Amino acid sequence: MPIINIDRKFQTMHLRDEPKDDCLEINKINDFEITGVGASEEWEKAEWTIIPHRQIAGEGLKTKVKILYSESGIYFLFHCEDKKLTATMNEDFMDLWTEDVVEVFLWPDEAFPVYFEYEISPLNYELPIIVSNENGDLVRWQPFHYDQNRRTRHATSIEGGSKESNAIIKGWIAEFFIPYTLLRPLNNIPPQSGTKWRANFYRVDYDGTEKKSWSWKLTTKTFHDYEKFGIILFK
Repeated sequence: MPIINIDRKFQTMHLRDEPKDDCLEINKINDFEITGVGASEEWEKAEWTIIPHRQIAGEGLKTKVKILYSESGIYFLFHCEDKKLTATMNEDFMDLWTEDVVEVFLWPDEAFPVYFEYEISPLNYELPIIVSNENGDLVRWQPFHYDQNRRTRHATSIEGGSKESNAIIKGWIAEFFIPYTLLRPLNNIPPQSGTKWRANFYRVDYDGTEKKSWSWKLTTKTFHDYEKFGIILFK
């Protein structure tokens, strides 16, 4: 995705909401089916992590995420309060970041500035890419021969409205699974108990005239400011 610039004023806003712990512990579970509503009992083994709203003006809609992992991959469950579904794209691998979206960045090996980025829209379209970031020079790869054993599993659902462009809603949920096979050839995969990865989680919303953004860890330049990523610990 293109660089999303984070306004300089974001550096001092909402400090009271800044997560105090840079390390998020993730529990190991058995694989389960993706439903788009987080129906599996396995989700009871994860706590919600609040993703702070990085904006001074506007309504503070809440965004939160749960994360789990298994022998075969890593699971995410996002819950996003919202009022309008600003999403029109109807294919995978489109420029999803220009509309409502949630994003996950996974950086397994700090020795190399190469990481995985995953985006999913409320309409359940995805963008999985690997990014090389040499001093801000971004080079991206999309999966080739995106075969079944490398594919993500993903589903979304809408609260208080319909799953259609510009619908008035109360919120939306994204549930997805990223297999380790899709993260190759990144290093430090698959994780074991005690493994640490760097990571960050984002949301972008385009309701009204202003773009709103949320991030687990505050980046000072762009969403690709990987040195500001937090840590996830596989228990």
